[in-house]
Amino acid sequence: MDSIKRLNSTLKGILPKIYADPELNKQRLGELIDLIGTIGFNQSGYKAKDLLGRVYEYFLGQFADAEGKKGGQFYTPACIVKLLVEMLEPYKGRVYDGCCGSGGMLVQSEKFIEEHGGRIGDISIFGQESNPTTLRLAKMNLAIRGIDARIEPGDTFLHDKHPDLKADFILVNPPFNVSDWNGEQLRDDKRWKYGVPPAGNANYAWLQHFVHKLSPNGTAGIVLANGSMNSNSGGEGEIRQGMIEAGLIDCMVALPAQLFYNTMIPACLWFLARNKANGKFRNRSNEILFIDARKFGTMINRRNKELTDEDIKRIAETYHNWRNKSGHYEDKPGFCKSAMIQEVRNNNYVLMPGRYVGTETEEDDGVPFAEKMNTLTSKLAEQFAKGAELEREIKKNLKGLGFEI
Repeated sequence: MDSIKRLNSTLKGILPKIYADPELNKQRLGELIDLIGTIGFNQSGYKAKDLLGRVYEYFLGQFADAEGKKGGQFYTPACIVKLLVEMLEPYKGRVYDGCCGSGGMLVQSEKFIEEHGGRIGDISIFGQESNPTTLRLAKMNLAIRGIDARIEPGDTFLHDKHPDLKADFILVNPPFNVSDWNGEQLRDDKRWKYGVPPAGNANYAWLQHFVHKLSPNGTAGIVLANGSMNSNSGGEGEIRQGMIEAGLIDCMVALPAQLFYNTMIPACLWFLARNKANGKFRNRSNEILFIDARKFGTMINRRNKELTDEDIKRIAETYHNWRNKSGHYEDKPGFCKSAMIQEVRNNNYVLMPGRYVGTETEEDDGVPFAEKMNTLTSKLAEQFAKGAELEREIKKNLKGLGFEI
């Protein structure tokens, strides 16, 4: 540990020093060292830091699963992180996560660059985390992979450690529906451009904080509770209306339930764009894309679902086809809809995708309705006759036992 800290200044004071603790089970420590010693760090296809990183991420996920609500505070399921990154495509610029947990968003951004042939040096990474223990996990997570990032401690609302940062990409999963976010101390904050968020819920404080952090052409992907899409309490409806009318909302994605280890609250993704007329993409200033992915995902145990790579690809490609100049997008009932702002106004600025995408069109099997009804009624008549026969048989058997109905 001392050698690692000497070579990695960012880990000074971060790594634990408990290995001489008399209460530590020495046999278990020895078994752990032996286990790590047998890992094939020179396997073909893996770099040592990649394999260590995968092991670290695995243990984070297992701990979050075991600890439930407590564990989930620092871990966003990998499939959600991957979906955010695939949709935003952070190739070049400044990447920011204002409540970075164990650093999963930041790690995945670097993975995305490597997988798509980009240069790691083309992005700069910034983060902040208020929980000291989780901050240590994030710094270790990044250091294992050799990722250079500026991760600062502290409360993002009260003590923004990156006050002058304007980010090109924001990827973040803030805690849902936080009531004790010190909102009363921040009534006159300059970040509340579209309205003062309620002191009892931080959702719209997070949204406006991240809008404030966006560069002129910046984009953001934010995980929030489903209630954020239609809430009107404490002025949230007016804030949402202001953001929609300002052209900030680019895309809304409804996620399936049971993706998170720490909460059963259904979640959604907000995608913001500071400049929807940005020449790099199609001008979509008067549109919002709605994607309903609630039916996606596969159960990985009795409690949790996971988005598959195919799910992620379908959602991301739908967004890219809609956003990109070269894309070939079309609405799909029950899944996606590109809605004009006027339609959103007509729906009282509610942003729930289910309100817009409608229901999936059933395939016509080509059988005329009258023919279907004849077949169904014939089968029903057969079932009625069978039921009457069973009833007579039961009565006969009961009579033989001395019981008559």
